[in-house]
Amino acid sequence: MMQNVHLAPKADEEDLYSGYNDYNPTFDTEDLENDTAFQQAVRTSHCRRPPITAKIPGTSASRPLATGFGSKTALSSSMGRPMTGAIQDGVARPLTAVHAAGYTKAALRGSVFDPLGQARGPAPPLEMKNEDTPEEKIRQLEKKVNELVEESCIANSCGDLKLALEKAKDAGRKERVLVRQREQIASPENINLDLTYSVLFNLASQYSANEMYAEALNTYQVIVKNKMFSNGGRLKVNMANIYLKQRNYSKAIKFYRMALDQIPSIHKEMRIKIMQNIGVAFIKTGQYTDGISSFEHIMSTSPNLKAGFNLILCYFAIGDREQMKKAFQKLITVPLEIDYDDKYVSPNDDPHTNLLIEAIKNDQLRQMERERKGMAEKYIMTAAKLIAPVIETSFAIGYDWCVEVVKASHYVELANDLEINKAITYLRQKDFYQAVETLKMFEKKDSRVKSAAATNLSFLYYLENEFAQATNYADLAVNSDRYNPSALTNKGNTVFANGDYEKAAEFYKEALRNDSSCTEALYNIGLTYKKLNRIDEALDCFLKLQAILRNSAQVLYQIASLYEIMEDPNQAIEWLMQLISVVPTDSYALSKLGELYDNEGDKSQAFQYYYESYRYFPSNIEVIEWLGAYYIDTQFCEKAIQYFERAALIQPTQVKWQLMVASCYRRSGNYQKSLDTYKEIHRKFPDNVECLRFLVRLCTDMGLREVQEYVTKLKRVEKLKEIREQRVKSGRDGSARSRREGSGSGDSGGSAKGERLSAKLRALPGTNEPYESSSNKEIDASYVDPLGPQTERPKTAARKRMDEDEFADEELGEDLLPE
Repeated sequence: MMQNVHLAPKADEEDLYSGYNDYNPTFDTEDLENDTAFQQAVRTSHCRRPPITAKIPGTSASRPLATGFGSKTALSSSMGRPMTGAIQDGVARPLTAVHAAGYTKAALRGSVFDPLGQARGPAPPLEMKNEDTPEEKIRQLEKKVNELVEESCIANSCGDLKLALEKAKDAGRKERVLVRQREQIASPENINLDLTYSVLFNLASQYSANEMYAEALNTYQVIVKNKMFSNGGRLKVNMANIYLKQRNYSKAIKFYRMALDQIPSIHKEMRIKIMQNIGVAFIKTGQYTDGISSFEHIMSTSPNLKAGFNLILCYFAIGDREQMKKAFQKLITVPLEIDYDDKYVSPNDDPHTNLLIEAIKNDQLRQMERERKGMAEKYIMTAAKLIAPVIETSFAIGYDWCVEVVKASHYVELANDLEINKAITYLRQKDFYQAVETLKMFEKKDSRVKSAAATNLSFLYYLENEFAQATNYADLAVNSDRYNPSALTNKGNTVFANGDYEKAAEFYKEALRNDSSCTEALYNIGLTYKKLNRIDEALDCFLKLQAILRNSAQVLYQIASLYEIMEDPNQAIEWLMQLISVVPTDSYALSKLGELYDNEGDKSQAFQYYYESYRYFPSNIEVIEWLGAYYIDTQFCEKAIQYFERAALIQPTQVKWQLMVASCYRRSGNYQKSLDTYKEIHRKFPDNVECLRFLVRLCTDMGLREVQEYVTKLKRVEKLKEIREQRVKSGRDGSARSRREGSGSGDSGGSAKGERLSAKLRALPGTNEPYESSSNKEIDASYVDPLGPQTERPKTAARKRMDEDEFADEELGEDLLPE
């Protein structure tokens, strides 16, 4: 008993790997070849499976037993089947059970073990297909047609519509060849109708994409009329879409209805889209009643935002107030089928949950939900602004009704936006008091609404130049919402108006940090750097802004102005050329181009742009003066007269323009007209010395009797002039100088540009002729273009724009069924 008991070794002496090398010698297969008993058992029959002893006597009694070695009769198996390898009729039966593993009869004779048959050599080459057979040619041609259709679709998706059409045409040609070949060798029933359908459908789609509508309709007609194409009638939807693009609305409605009859009721969404397109076509034709019936059916079956909005437009067109209200209530009850923001708020501090929420907070599904919600808000706001002025006796009452309806829905946050739009409507009606009062109601609302209202109030007071009130409301807006870029921009504007440009730049920078897309702040910081004479930084700001706003005329002008300050006229001209490509009728930009070319010495180009500027705005004195001087300089005094006459109409108190008209008549040789003009000037300005001198000299040369009268007047005026000069020198009356200059040669103040042009007039050829004025005073005029661009004033950032309530009827055609 104790021999089977083993004591456990100590823990420190335990061998973890003991026993792995111990094995039973029965399983030792290395000496089987030398084991006599094993080899004898293999060769004799006692190693074979014994026969099954049947329980019923007689089942195996007739089976004689014999050894399998040298016996004439093989040992039968237990099922009565001859054993594998037994000899029957003098022939040994093959070892079929192990033949696949390489055990053959040859192996017993000492042949090489080759289960894979590598000794037989390489396999013979595959038999080449005969490509000259008609069936193979048809198969290859069909493959080529499919490839062309796929290439056409890929080219269309890549935007290469011309290549897509060429591939579709090529596929159509090859498909017709394929059909003819099939008809020659087979019956017409074997024609591949699916391939024909796909080729024709793709060709029609490519024709439509390339706006070849007649060809597309003909191709669709081939498909529709062929009864062998199942569901071909549904393509009448695409035909109706083409008619709608061609503005053939009656045919579009007809084909939409025919397609509607072809589509079974189980395709509910498809039928709704077709019904909506029918309603759109009715609106286009002005049949609002029929459009209402279509949209009412949609809203009762499967309501959606576009159908609800179009229904409101139809009722608005026929002026039905009560139905407008009902349609608006239906619109705000349309289900959006999206999750609300509560889903994206973490209920606890679980890190795993927070990571999951952060991962789905801005995924594609969330972005799609935002787009759908934004579209719903756009439709509701536009509809409310449309119907509010007409559903009640006044627009204020209508807005109040819309606000109450919206508050009762799940679009509660839109109620405040409607209130702000109400204030903007007051502003559009020039009722500033009501606009301000409406906005002041939001001072006790939550921070977001308060900030928006205060931003608009600051904007209004800034426009009215009440900078103190604008500053107060800008501070309120910033304190309510420090991350509101519009509030920070308006605060910067108020600081800019007070002249503190450094501080204004800080507010603009903070607005940009909160919202890098705030173009108003970027524009204003560029103006601020320009005021601070930090030209490079200002240019950098405007170049960044130009990358965002490609066709902004103000940005292009500021860049050109900065290059002009940097004394780079070529760059300034280049940017001004871009500017006039955007606004070709801007007279100020054209005159600036003329000035730059004039400074460069290119008179012909300068004349071209000055003349274009005068054509669009014929009241710019500087342009008129330059053109008049140009014609005098080129010895075309008759053409200069019309410009100086226009300048005299614009500034009738300026004597210099009328003197220039008389001078042009004299230069052209029309002395009588010149004399009459000088007499008219003397009647209006009796104390003008230059006019009297010209009259004296003209009358003397022409031998007129009035010469003595004008000589007497001239002496009196010169004496009065000397007295005024003595008073100025004595300092007795400082204002006498301005009166003397006004009586002598008009105003003398003005811009540098006016001084250059006046000097040009004074330095024209022939100034030393006897009839020229002997006065040394410079004729000058200063003029500020009242319609010039207000480029130096910062942009305001009101939360709502004045034109936001503009709705476009292009929304009506957005639901065309994709082809």
